Amino acid sequence: MPELPEVEIAVRRLNSALAGATIESALAPGMVTMKTFDPPLSALAGRTITRVRRIGKMPVVEAGDLSLLVHLMSAGRLQLWDKRASPRDRASRLLIRVDGGRELRLREFGTQQRAWGKLLPSDAVERDDAVATLGPEAWPSVDPVRFAELVRVPRHLHPLLRDQRVIAGIGRSWVDEILWEARLSPFQQGSELDSEAIERLRVASEEVLGGALEHYERVIGDTVPDKLPMPLQVHRREGEPCPRCGTTLAGVHFKDYVMTYCPEEQTGGKVYKDRRLSRLLK
Repeated sequence: MPELPEVEIAVRRLNSALAGATIESALAPGMVTMKTFDPPLSALAGRTITRVRRIGKMPVVEAGDLSLLVHLMSAGRLQLWDKRASPRDRASRLLIRVDGGRELRLREFGTQQRAWGKLLPSDAVERDDAVATLGPEAWPSVDPVRFAELVRVPRHLHPLLRDQRVIAGIGRSWVDEILWEARLSPFQQGSELDSEAIERLRVASEEVLGGALEHYERVIGDTVPDKLPMPLQVHRREGEPCPRCGTTLAGVHFKDYVMTYCPEEQTGGKVYKDRRLSRLLK
């Protein structure tokens, strides 16, 4: 799933390219993509895009008093194309056609249609359930006092930091990186952390997410590719040496993702067992 750094760099590029552009038409080939019907998507036609921004992991395309809120889910991409989509492009879910023959296209890879859009009055975006339930943005960093309040709870750090109601923007990829940077176990509970560890975690979040954005600004051009060159140190690198200490990185496999960590620096030498049901039944 695109996370805060990936969505942020995408909306920066889209805002640069689209601010001031006129929308010619808006279509939704994805049958279940639009979660709102009033105002209709066609109400965007003739409007000027004022800016493209991000809330958590969600891009927002603003056109005056209307805003298109998009959730990319696990496989969606919002990209600007120089040509209009072919009718045979089955990956297209939303097509926002703008002047100059260009097209802002929400595409989703795979068979499931989970990415969605909502066309809302701009002053209603913050009140929408998908936005109103979010915690504070993970980047720029949360105020230290507020951050401590959010994480000092009896929950494992890995799912806690991924919970968008707690802190918005972090997912499975970057939580591995943040916990490794902070030298904290993914299975440690937030309520067990002392003040020094909490501050270390907060700083690690800011540095890892900010560093990813700096990396993207250096290595990509005016358009964002389907697959970004993510500067990952440990995520999905199970079996490789830890970049700091050389210990073999370990992974805990769940049904649809893997959690990667350094046993030496994060879990006191403990290697956790696989959590996939198929392994547990053997």
